[in-house]
Amino acid sequence: MTRILPGVIAMATIVVASNILVQFLILDGLLTWGAFTYPLAFLVTDVMNRVYGTAAARKVVFSGLVVGIVCSLIGSQIMLQGDGFEYPAVALRIAIGSATAFLIAQLLDIAVFNRLREGSWWKAPLGSTLVGSTVDTAIFFSIAFAAVFNGFSATAAEEIIWAQEAVPFLNTGPLVPLWVSLAVADWGVKLSVALLALVPFRMIVGRMQRPVT
Repeated sequence: MTRILPGVIAMATIVVASNILVQFLILDGLLTWGAFTYPLAFLVTDVMNRVYGTAAARKVVFSGLVVGIVCSLIGSQIMLQGDGFEYPAVALRIAIGSATAFLIAQLLDIAVFNRLREGSWWKAPLGSTLVGSTVDTAIFFSIAFAAVFNGFSATAAEEIIWAQEAVPFLNTGPLVPLWVSLAVADWGVKLSVALLALVPFRMIVGRMQRPVT
């Protein structure tokens, strides 16, 4: 456990930071600052996978899942005021979507990375992160905001109804549910971070695999 402790700490830090920064909107509400920190979770998973293997990477992922659940539980107890009624800072539906997307996407990232690990050094981290990020976005935004899941809970539907309002796509295109624009914008950030993260991935892995003299 000691050898992967840096990975556990890094994953926990990213999860906590993302849960805090998601409260701060930018670009007319299309993104939050959390969109730029959350994709770094894939970088941590890939580094652990490359250096210590799939078992170690899974342990780091599960540690991040636990931290994320704790953050959601805390957020669900914080009540905000709006439009004459109280609502939790983190809706149950959003918490479920977040945990489900994180676990499935991260485990898929590990599996894809393992399939590509024998190729060129960049193929495994890039390919696994692109697949994981796409799945993460699709699962989270669908569970958290799509109207198809409104029937499961009337309260949950009321808490996220704002995300189903029809607005111009990415603030300029045809009318679509707001959550669709949010998902596409978030996905674009994830893809950008996946490319940029290749540089620190190469540097960190090289340093960790350097023989001790």
